[in-house]
Amino acid sequence: MEQYKREFIHFMVQSGVLTFGDFTAKSGRKTPYFINTGNYKTGAQLAKLGEFYAKCLTEHVAKAPDALYGPAYKGIPLAVSAAVALYEKHGIDVNYCFNRKEAKDHGEGGTMVGYRLQDGDRVVIVEDVVTAGTAMRESIPILKQCADVTVEALIISADRMEKGQGEKSAVQEIREEFGFPVYSIVNVRDIIEVLSVEPVDGKLIIDGPTREKMENYLKQYGIAESR
Repeated sequence: MEQYKREFIHFMVQSGVLTFGDFTAKSGRKTPYFINTGNYKTGAQLAKLGEFYAKCLTEHVAKAPDALYGPAYKGIPLAVSAAVALYEKHGIDVNYCFNRKEAKDHGEGGTMVGYRLQDGDRVVIVEDVVTAGTAMRESIPILKQCADVTVEALIISADRMEKGQGEKSAVQEIREEFGFPVYSIVNVRDIIEVLSVEPVDGKLIIDGPTREKMENYLKQYGIAESR
């Protein structure tokens, strides 16, 4: 496993974004862990977060896209921080844009903020996690209404590697439905592998009972491989 992936897993725990306990996911499933990127709240965290997204993007997308798109609301700071990191750490100046939840009916109007998409643009979507794929099914029509763009990839924080609407994972369903690749900085197996043996700030995060809960959850809802 690449070092930046290990660092990202520690970073999520230290930022209070990756937590363990008893939660109810949006899908209604009872899950032993939860990822909430809404808990990033400092400039330092956003700067570091952008670096992880930029690293994942440059690792998987050979040619820099014309724009990064962050679906409102959680995708907005992700796209902005990734764009900044691409420029500062990799010397790549990329446009970014995001949507308004409600169309603006004054001034220049419209549903988009930031870069104005053009026909032929190559776009990378930046999101937090994928559960049911709802955000993607909302995002693609928004992008296509703006211009005849091509979505090159979707970059997410973590792949939960669990079933979506059917027997395949939500990530696999998006790949098949929309025809573009999905890349995650880490997946749940990476998380288990790292936090079962590497303490964070002196504390082992995934102990025996927690690992057993996660394995049982994946046995019920997980899929063998999502990448």
